Amino acid sequence: MNKYHIYSLCLTMNNQTSCCVFDGELLSYILPPFLILEFVFGLVANGIALWIFCFNMKRWKASTLYLFNLALADFLLIFCLPFRTDYYLKKKNWTHGDAFCSLVLFMLALNRAGSIVFLTAVATDRYFRVVHPHHRINAISVKSAAILAGVLWTLTIGMTAYLLTDSHLFPYQNLTQCDSFTICTSASSAVWHNLLFLAEFTIALCIILYCTYQIIMQLRQRQMDKQEKVKKTVKLVSIVAVVFIVSFLPSVLARVHIWILKGNSVDCTLLRSVDVAFYITICFTYFNSMLDPVVYYFSSSLFKSFYKRVITFSLHR
Repeated sequence: MNKYHIYSLCLTMNNQTSCCVFDGELLSYILPPFLILEFVFGLVANGIALWIFCFNMKRWKASTLYLFNLALADFLLIFCLPFRTDYYLKKKNWTHGDAFCSLVLFMLALNRAGSIVFLTAVATDRYFRVVHPHHRINAISVKSAAILAGVLWTLTIGMTAYLLTDSHLFPYQNLTQCDSFTICTSASSAVWHNLLFLAEFTIALCIILYCTYQIIMQLRQRQMDKQEKVKKTVKLVSIVAVVFIVSFLPSVLARVHIWILKGNSVDCTLLRSVDVAFYITICFTYFNSMLDPVVYYFSSSLFKSFYKRVITFSLHR
């Protein structure tokens, strides 16, 4: 039987939309080991991070609050990974119902958007403290920072809530697929999904790179880049930029490649390999939950000393 199939489904708006739907044979071998690894390490690393935030953090600052919300965003992903692992182990067969499919896809999108927003907030916070040390935003209280974080979450939820309103199930042979990223001719929600996927990355990347560059140049102009405390700041913003690029750039490039091929009216059979590559690069996005604790390590002496104690204890057992 041909592995490639063009499936036409009737949307709720009664428009006929042609979609390329592929089997999950190859992904069932590649993705589960990565997803299990990300789940285990992400659960441990972010569990420790939240424990430190909640029970050991004596002095809260605006930057601390942004990092705490970053850890919360990562926990949204941790919740979803077992269900996505089960999905791929069953060769892209979703067995948990339509509503739960939409909920999991919404939480995955919320994790991505939340991670991007709060990584950007961390970089922006350091930018103002270094480049504009006398700006009034640096005097923001923890309460005001919490309100800002609430506003950012509200905006993030508002941008991704559309995933809860549509069905994302696709029948393929005797299986039911659950995916928000489809290769279809036209659908308003799919267009918004793709635009948001690209826009949130591009805007945040420009902000983070600008903040990183300005911080490094400002410190060099002041000839302060050799001081230990200043080196920590440079390391932090550099780590934020590296984590951001490693986590999100591969999937964006793969998705753009799909758009280009689809725009050239390429047959579905030629799109399959690019579609597989896209879902593999999505795993890099999930690695974000494992890499964010590195940001915590360089942002706080409390995290650094705790991780050092854990490593020392493990080596001397």
